[in-house]
Amino acid sequence: QVSAQLPWFCRVGVGCVGGGHSPAMSQFEKNRKDLEDLCKRRFFFRQGSEIYGGVSGFFTYGPPGCALKTNIIQQWRKHFVIEEQLLEIEDTYIMPHPVLKASGHVDRFSDFLVRDEKDEKKFFRADKLLEDVMDAKLNEKGVSEELKKEYTVVRNQADAYSKEELSAVFSKYGVKAPDSGNNLTEPEPFNLMFPTPIGPSGLIQGYLRPETAQGIFLNYKFCLEQNGNKLPFGCAQIGKSFRNEIAPRAGLTRQREFTQAEIEYFVKPTHKAHPRFKAVRDMKLLLFSSKRQLAGEPHESVSIGDAVNTGVVNNETLGYFIVRTYTFLTSIGIKPEHCRFRQHLPTEMAHYACDCWDAEIETCYGWLECVGIADRACFDLNAHADAAKVDLLYRETLDTPIEVEVTAITKAAGVATMKAFKKPGKLVKEWLEKLPSEELKALSAEVNEKGQVTRTCALSDGSSGEFTFLPEHVACETKKEKQSTTTFMPGVVEPSFGIDRILFSILEHAYYARPKEDSEGDKQTRGVLAFSASVAPYKLTVLPQDQRISREAKYEEILAVIRKRVTALGHTCTVDDSGATLGKRYSRNDELGIPFACTVDFDSIKDGCVTLRERDSMKQVRLGADKVGDLLNELCSARKTWSDVLKDYPSQ
Repeated sequence: QVSAQLPWFCRVGVGCVGGGHSPAMSQFEKNRKDLEDLCKRRFFFRQGSEIYGGVSGFFTYGPPGCALKTNIIQQWRKHFVIEEQLLEIEDTYIMPHPVLKASGHVDRFSDFLVRDEKDEKKFFRADKLLEDVMDAKLNEKGVSEELKKEYTVVRNQADAYSKEELSAVFSKYGVKAPDSGNNLTEPEPFNLMFPTPIGPSGLIQGYLRPETAQGIFLNYKFCLEQNGNKLPFGCAQIGKSFRNEIAPRAGLTRQREFTQAEIEYFVKPTHKAHPRFKAVRDMKLLLFSSKRQLAGEPHESVSIGDAVNTGVVNNETLGYFIVRTYTFLTSIGIKPEHCRFRQHLPTEMAHYACDCWDAEIETCYGWLECVGIADRACFDLNAHADAAKVDLLYRETLDTPIEVEVTAITKAAGVATMKAFKKPGKLVKEWLEKLPSEELKALSAEVNEKGQVTRTCALSDGSSGEFTFLPEHVACETKKEKQSTTTFMPGVVEPSFGIDRILFSILEHAYYARPKEDSEGDKQTRGVLAFSASVAPYKLTVLPQDQRISREAKYEEILAVIRKRVTALGHTCTVDDSGATLGKRYSRNDELGIPFACTVDFDSIKDGCVTLRERDSMKQVRLGADKVGDLLNELCSARKTWSDVLKDYPSQ
């Protein structure tokens, strides 16, 4: 099985639907065309290299989209890096072959594809094709509840099937090529990494990194030193990752180049309690456990404390980051009722993982996987320690020293080993000295029984070879020693965020159409993006009432006062002084999601006061131009609400 042996983040897929389409999803679908038109027209994003026809899976963010994405990342840093006191690094985008060989990506970073038997240039990602077929069956008229349950379970497991299981399911449901109806080939694994040669000779094999996480594991040792050699601690990285997707589709939700924000939180494997879990234990979330998925049942509302106590969520640290993920998503504009956490099925999880949950957000494409929170145990550090021959064990000082039995080779055995193996003798002696007590005892017993035993030894200089040991080389002695330290490989809890998918979900959750007024002759939908002020691409727009105002010297003075203070406080400010009516200018800035509009009118020229309008309520207040910047700052930082403003300032 290819996918199920990978870390969760290697199986990027649109999330599972827990039985049919909800009314909210239908609303998202209804808005989809208008939202796509708005995003293209206002250049939130467009197809990459569009003037050359574009290539699927690549997108360019325009000015408002780029600003929105930057603000999401800024909020992520505040919410996690600053508030959780994480260490942030920036590693390379290109990684050498040995790194990704050790991590498992070279051998197992694959998805299954199937081809049209009569036209093998047409290929499809197998699990996505199966999900589409199950969706179609779920939407057929007259489907019994029993069949709905069956189709839902199959859909939920689509990306967890092995090659053989996929073949059997395709055969059972008669899955054909979508366009031609032809039979499909057997599923075949396709590695998703982009290879790239390094250097002029091209002899060094490299890859564009498929995730940001490996850079953190490679630098764990140095980050631990910067943290005063104390556990637990967390390390973060934000940047681009690259995956050669089989069949990119669904816009921003499946890209070949995308932005990830990942945290690796290193813990003691036997102690995964979190000091701040008590503060969040009563938080209720929509949880979709593996048990409910396999039973074809919907998600349920459960407090995270109960989920941890009953073992549905494996441990407190995992539960804590699930809650922190939820509070982050809802703080930037994701609607709580459309955010759930889906547990990975047993067949989805890698063999080393303790527990994995995906934050899924409901969109026009169904439940979309946007964040993965996984307890990855010690797999990655063990893999890199073994491959790089580097000691990554954590040394913990014990409060009270303990007495332990230690088995080691005798001094005479060490001398005999160095003499027998000559040049590599010292390295072989070191190899014997580093063997765990039980392994050394077993080797000694085998040598004494058979007279000699040959072993392949990986030596500390990076070389390896076969060495034949005689009884005098492995003579052992057992003695009691006092230990003041103990060693272990840290475990890892990993929250991994797909920034582009989160951005797409925010767009969908923020969009609504304002009812047209009877007097309006414009047929265009009055779309509004109701962004949270914290992530809105621009925080304020300044509008002269008409072009006569913009010709006044006093207007330039008022504009300079507002701009200077707003930008000094770190906020973006635009000016719309076109000849369109004030109402139309309000509408087109509402499309950009600008939460506040400042209007300079003829009274402003006399008294220096302006009108401040809030986007969603369209209510307005009057205040001095010199107060706009500070008030905007308080609103954007959530220190004040618009209700507070309506109480403090006269309404218009």
